[in-house]
Amino acid sequence: MRTKHIISLVAGLILLAVGTVSLAHHGRAAYGTEQVSLQATITEFRFVNPHVQIYFDITGEDGELQHWRGEITAPNRLARAGWTKTTLQPGDQVKISGDRARNGGNAVRISELILADGTNMAPWTSGILPQ
Repeated sequence: MRTKHIISLVAGLILLAVGTVSLAHHGRAAYGTEQVSLQATITEFRFVNPHVQIYFDITGEDGELQHWRGEITAPNRLARAGWTKTTLQPGDQVKISGDRARNGGNAVRISELILADGTNMAPWTSGILPQ
């Protein structure tokens, strides 16, 4: 009987440890509270887990080309709103807004993405992909 209790305790501790690790994935510590709004040209769109990655270029205040990376929600959430792996294409002009990387790097947790025609493509906030 004592062996069953020990096995149950060990199994419970393992589940607790695994659960803690899976929650750690959703941390936002890498991003600060500095909001940025960027006119961007998409260079690559990766519809992958755990977060969709968008790579884009902007022209900095000094006129130099800067390479940036942004992340949004999980692809399954975007897929339910109508997104696919071809929703954004290299060369697309967009406005990207969100929280900049805490370390000042060229990375952003995207909260808004607006196409050149003014369409807001943020289904993770509205739940509906605009038509």
